[in-house]
Amino acid sequence: MGARDTSRFPDALVLIFGLIIVAQLATYVLPAGVFERDGRQVIGGTYRTVEAAPLPAFTFLTAVPRGLAEAADIIFFVLIVGGVFGVLRATGAVDALIGLAIRRMGDRPTLLVGGMVTLFALGSSTVGMAEEYMPFVPLLVTMCLALRMDAVVGLGIIYVGAAVGYGCAALNPFTVLIAQSIAGVELTSGQGLRWLALAACLAVGVHHLLRYARRVQADPEQSLVRGVSYAQGFDLPEDVELTRARLLVAFVFLAGVLLFVYGVGAEGWYLTELTAVFLGMAVLVAVVARLSPNRVAAAFASGAAELTSTAVIIGFARTIQVVLTEGQVIDTVINALATPLQGAPGGVAAVGMLGVQALCNLFIPSGSGQAYVTMPLMAPIADLTGVSRQTAVLAYQFGDGFTNMVVPTNALLMGMLALARIPYPQWVRFVAPLLVKLFAVAVVVLLIAAGVG
Repeated sequence: MGARDTSRFPDALVLIFGLIIVAQLATYVLPAGVFERDGRQVIGGTYRTVEAAPLPAFTFLTAVPRGLAEAADIIFFVLIVGGVFGVLRATGAVDALIGLAIRRMGDRPTLLVGGMVTLFALGSSTVGMAEEYMPFVPLLVTMCLALRMDAVVGLGIIYVGAAVGYGCAALNPFTVLIAQSIAGVELTSGQGLRWLALAACLAVGVHHLLRYARRVQADPEQSLVRGVSYAQGFDLPEDVELTRARLLVAFVFLAGVLLFVYGVGAEGWYLTELTAVFLGMAVLVAVVARLSPNRVAAAFASGAAELTSTAVIIGFARTIQVVLTEGQVIDTVINALATPLQGAPGGVAAVGMLGVQALCNLFIPSGSGQAYVTMPLMAPIADLTGVSRQTAVLAYQFGDGFTNMVVPTNALLMGMLALARIPYPQWVRFVAPLLVKLFAVAVVVLLIAAGVG
């Protein structure tokens, strides 16, 4: 059987542009409304409708530059990471490390996939890493292709780990700590149940990923991306020997990652500092590998150029939120979703909160932004229904974290899919059954949490 032609599916950019138009149409149908806010935090019970002028017909066009501007930090980060990755590939160290991993663990996919998913999950659960994983996409796709798996497995290792890490976060300062602070819950409390949920969801995620990977290894025609060409940019060269110079390059890369992990936890670093760390890393590896300045410049420019489409998709995805915000309908949606929960029994309310948070993530794909908007509403609702505020925080985490794997308004997801050359519909086919399993675990955990208070 030949490779299936996936051209009938819309490209990611086509899909996102269509959603921008749908978002504008929604502003004509939904009433405009706002909550009063204390800074970024919504004040419960203050929702009111407002009179807003209809958006001009051409807003779906003029909002695109604003979306690109609002996503400028991650767009520039992606381009610079692409350039740095180009320099790293030029040293040969990246391919040598992939070759070593294949030789040592190629016949033990459970250890390889399970271990890497766990590492990514721990990074997201503790220090809130997500955008920082972007540089690993081409590395893992290349490795998985060499192991007779596919790009879906490569990206799945990263994104399943990150989504589970966010959904069951123990210490994530960008989600759980903000949500606990808003809800008036002791910071870092409730860790025991969160760690148990993390272990359970990791087991579910790794099993789902390995089951798919083994199916592809046994029959390449089972791959969801068998119609996508990976002929360029993902092949390992013949020379994958791990020389002393390449080993030093690997140590520089590892030191850079550890430096940033420290900076996030101790100094509050984010994308600007991470970009600086990566640029410094490129300079150091060029010196260690004795690359000429001209070769470094050429490799950097080539690597950045390869991620241009990814950067554009990220900006277009951010545009959806720009349109909804300008039309003043986001608060209307949140209020409509939250109101029915006020009269529900405890267990029903807890599960209902999960559903509300999952839907909210479509409109507010930022984890911290969603916490500021929804937790001031969910915390009082928890009091009215007899559910602990800690349970409300847990429902927020599950709803936000797990749906990050599928919502097309998530700029990081769409950017990584473009980088891995995975069509969005194919990714949904892979991740939809996993989401059903993860939400089943989440419902059980929430019912237990509601029952024990």
